[in-house]
Amino acid sequence: MTIMEPLEIGILSKRNKGFTGKIKRYYEKKGHSVKIFLEGNLSIDNSLLEKDFYILKSKQLFYLYAAYFLDSNNVIVIPDTYISHIFKNRVESYFSLQKKGFLTPKVYMGNAKSVKSQLSIKEFPLVQKPIMSSGSKDIRIIKSINDLDLNSEEVIYLEKYIEGNHYLVYFIENETCVCEKKPLANEHQKVKIIASDYEIEQLTLQWKEIYKLMFGHLDLIRERSTNKLYIVDVGTFPEFSNWRGSIDPIKAIGDSILFKYQLLKGN
Repeated sequence: MTIMEPLEIGILSKRNKGFTGKIKRYYEKKGHSVKIFLEGNLSIDNSLLEKDFYILKSKQLFYLYAAYFLDSNNVIVIPDTYISHIFKNRVESYFSLQKKGFLTPKVYMGNAKSVKSQLSIKEFPLVQKPIMSSGSKDIRIIKSINDLDLNSEEVIYLEKYIEGNHYLVYFIENETCVCEKKPLANEHQKVKIIASDYEIEQLTLQWKEIYKLMFGHLDLIRERSTNKLYIVDVGTFPEFSNWRGSIDPIKAIGDSILFKYQLLKGN
């Protein structure tokens, strides 16, 4: 990468520690000025336009709104705001993946009464997930219709539970790290690093290329009865808590973002 002039960089994030803090320190060591915008100091107004570009680390709606404001004012945001928003909303994510030809579990949506009319005993167990993705929070197993509140008018999202091996797959550019994990566990919980296989590699590459991603993660399940590989969740900017690849994720992602900025700025 060619040497560039010091940049004014903003990071839209719900926290200033973890990956966000590390990437800030990495850029500062390279001579750039970095400001993290948390909920308490983020005002969506023209003061944001003073930065050269922004990193969208959080998919919470407030930060997505800020990113859309920046997009509308021709300020570069990385990763892409629209793609980040798609994978924040579980319904948009599901239909986008389905449209692109990826295998996903069968889904039921509606209030509890309308969903009940679609279900037979053989459909259980199901997994209830928040429509706005939540890093595995508020996800629960629905073993029977009795686990649903039939008096609630709230729209719910249910997925067919897939029996099989659960995987967390990270990728940074062309390198992947495949982990076997417990069902419904998030990326911070203990996993077992395993060797990849051709199908996982190809599925990850396909997802990366279709959505033009530099890094991210997939939650996959290989169904025990059919050996089919399902996508059950995606992440466009994980913490890489269980990354065990050969490259340093902070350096690799930090440099990828700067390279992407240079390409977009050139266009």
